[in-house]
Amino acid sequence: MNRRRFLRQTALGLGAGVLAPGLWARGLAQGGAANVPANLFQEIGRRGGTLTLPLGSTPQSWNYFAVIDNFAYTVLNNVFDRLMQLDQVSFELVGVLAESWSISRDARTTTVKLRSGIKWSDGTPFTADDVLFTFTEVASNTNLRANQAATLTVAGVPLRFEKVDDLTFRVISSKPYGAVLQALTFSPILPRHKLAQFKPREDPGGFSRVWATNTDPKEIVGTGPFILQSYVPDQKVTLVRNPNSWRRDPQGNQLPYFDKLEYLIIRDPNVQIAQFRAGNLDQVPITGAQFPELKRLEVGGAKIRVLSGSTIYTSPPHWGFNFDVPNPELRELFRNLTFRKAMQFAVNRKRIIEDVYNGLAVLPGHGVAPGTFWYYDTRSYLGEFSLERAAGLLDSLGLRRGSDGQRRLPSGRVLEFAFTYASDSAPFAAIAAILQNDLRQIGVKLNLQGIQQGTLLATATGGNFESILMAYGDQPDPQLRKDIWQPGGQLNYWHRSVWPDRGSSEPKFDQMFPWEKNIWEIFRQAEQLGDQNERKRLYDRWQLLSAQNLPVIMIAKPTAVAAGHARLGNFFARDNRIIFTNFSMFEKA
Repeated sequence: MNRRRFLRQTALGLGAGVLAPGLWARGLAQGGAANVPANLFQEIGRRGGTLTLPLGSTPQSWNYFAVIDNFAYTVLNNVFDRLMQLDQVSFELVGVLAESWSISRDARTTTVKLRSGIKWSDGTPFTADDVLFTFTEVASNTNLRANQAATLTVAGVPLRFEKVDDLTFRVISSKPYGAVLQALTFSPILPRHKLAQFKPREDPGGFSRVWATNTDPKEIVGTGPFILQSYVPDQKVTLVRNPNSWRRDPQGNQLPYFDKLEYLIIRDPNVQIAQFRAGNLDQVPITGAQFPELKRLEVGGAKIRVLSGSTIYTSPPHWGFNFDVPNPELRELFRNLTFRKAMQFAVNRKRIIEDVYNGLAVLPGHGVAPGTFWYYDTRSYLGEFSLERAAGLLDSLGLRRGSDGQRRLPSGRVLEFAFTYASDSAPFAAIAAILQNDLRQIGVKLNLQGIQQGTLLATATGGNFESILMAYGDQPDPQLRKDIWQPGGQLNYWHRSVWPDRGSSEPKFDQMFPWEKNIWEIFRQAEQLGDQNERKRLYDRWQLLSAQNLPVIMIAKPTAVAAGHARLGNFFARDNRIIFTNFSMFEKA
């Protein structure tokens, strides 16, 4: 089923109270029978062995909501489960801990039925109490660093969660909420019996210190395929099979296949590749720049597989300017649309796509992945690379070049500003070098400031930058990226002065540009609609406003690429999708 048809059916369901079974459970017998998608398997695997993967930095915590840390999440996504997720082949919404769900005719009440027989890794039964604890005490708690309150709020009113019985709960919204199911995919479900004692509402600071990385791994329980066994700081994280794992393959065998999952902490991407080629890593994330050489090795007989697939979930880099930078001249410049248009003309996307990504990238959208239901085609607003046009716009702002070729600000100072980027990312480092060289030709001095990937987000949201190269992943529903793209959101880092004051939910509208107020209103209206086509019309308008006003400058949308050793079973590509999970892969004999 294609994405457009699926969303049309969802819209019909919102109006008719249709029961929507979780596709992972549809037509499958209970108790030991298959309960994960058959499309994850090329063949039935065998148990045993260790899956060894790289991790780009040291995890900050094992408390999912205490930090915003993709390296911690990489590990914890093996330990905790969500209620639902998108199938990686069909992109349809499928159940994980949830077995089925239904939505009322007025689109304000969603009833979710949980799978029966699931236990936490310590043997405690999983129930609706765990779900209510996660969403009401933790995920919606605005005092926690990684809260999901933005997606769990409609018209300023938090969603209400009610227990029906041990395996059933309701989600009630004050207004129709067309993205309610997608919102339920965001938060991993936590064990109430382990964490409620730390009172996250009453003592968020104390709760945030729970499950630090020096915690006894036995205290950290999950429903996922693996559990933590040990952690050697700055070296290795080791997980082992969850003895109570509920997942079963198409023949009813317990998953995961691997006995052990190890993450080796290797910060340098080049060292990761070297370790992969030496056989010390089973799989490694790669970039378009690394794809051709590894593909040549595969074709030449190396025992590896190098795959490419859909761009849907890859994170497109963008260039952000700090609208609140302390320097008043730069602040005025960065807030000027003509300046941002000049910088847009100075981005050589064709070269970046060809040289940085070896052609394995496409022109980006403005907040939505190309090819999805929600995408509105704004490519014409990206413009063609033209240093001449960029220079002309800078001239129109009175930023004239001196005898040294450098442009001057009104004060007479050289036009220069810092460009912060992840120096341990090969694509980001290459993009930074290209931008620096091209801007030099039109008299703009870009001072490169390389930092570690693990600190990039904190640097952005802390406002400690002048301009920055960032990347946010695209999600299938814009509501799930409200925190990024709606002005005032906690990840809307380029204009922090519109953020709400502590204790307030209202952003500072008096500090917003008119177009920002329009975008804020679009997100407010769209989240209160059940009709998906009406929501799409609003989000189309948001993408157009973003393309016209350039809150950030989108660079490119990379193609998904991956490399794994040939000994990995169920690591493959089909229908332009790269397909694998840590629980379905296995070591071939």
